[in-house]
Amino acid sequence: MQSKQFVALMYGWIVILGLILISSFSLALLLRFSSFNEPALSWVTLVIGLISLFLGGLIAGMKGKAKGWLIGLIVGLGFTIFTFLVQYLGYQQSFSVEQSIHHLFYTAAALFGGIIGVNSVSDENSNA
Repeated sequence: MQSKQFVALMYGWIVILGLILISSFSLALLLRFSSFNEPALSWVTLVIGLISLFLGGLIAGMKGKAKGWLIGLIVGLGFTIFTFLVQYLGYQQSFSVEQSIHHLFYTAAALFGGIIGVNSVSDENSNA
């Protein structure tokens, strides 16, 4: 893997981490200071995760400028592996079936983001 793709991966992971941290903080404040209930939170967190991974894959694809599907796939799998390691090593729990399905969709969102990111950059370059 070239250094350009590695830098693109790092950008994607940093974007995902930043978005997840900001949204986690916002949701914690929302839970604390409003009547927002926890059952609705699972759907909100799923959507936030999908958007965050899509944007992370998009940024990585735009930075990588080639092989968007591969960059997006690696961004999504890297996030899933990181999440699994934190959960398994920190809490001694493996993924449930529901979590595995969520992470499959997260990886798909990052993959599509990478594809769109590469194609949006190549479209801009061809028009110039």
